[in-house]
Amino acid sequence: MTRPKAVLIGPPGSGKSTVGAALAERLGVTLRDTDADTEAAAGKPIGEIFIDDGEEHFRALERAAVQAALAEHEGVLALGGGAILAAETQELLAGHTVVYLQVGLSEAVKRVGLASARPLLVMNPRSQLRKLLEERLPIYERLGTIVVATDGRDPAEIVEEIIKELERS
Repeated sequence: MTRPKAVLIGPPGSGKSTVGAALAERLGVTLRDTDADTEAAAGKPIGEIFIDDGEEHFRALERAAVQAALAEHEGVLALGGGAILAAETQELLAGHTVVYLQVGLSEAVKRVGLASARPLLVMNPRSQLRKLLEERLPIYERLGTIVVATDGRDPAEIVEEIIKELERS
């Protein structure tokens, strides 16, 4: 059965793309990002999907992208920050090695930037990001089989910790 070596979850700014690329390189596999898959399926950037088609349509595309990636991809898989909100995605993640990249609010704000092209952070980004973190935190914590704090750490350190945890499990 095909399954990813690691599935990265976490809020915007947790480092899923950056850490995912470095981890995939270290493991000698490819990185697949469900946000990129969703954009490819829609033929436009996520921000435009939200504006043109609404969040519900985006979430449906995202669920399909996650389902396909979990079934087909053998490398490192990075999920969009909100992908874990769908109950069916939570169920699909059971039995996978799920790496939750923890990030604090101030660090996430620094990394994402306040003039961000992220559709859910348009109005008052700091307040929106706080709300996202509060809403999603219990889900990230429940799903993560490996939890790695990312605040004040560079990607190489984070990758080292993930590799050690993968070897242990």
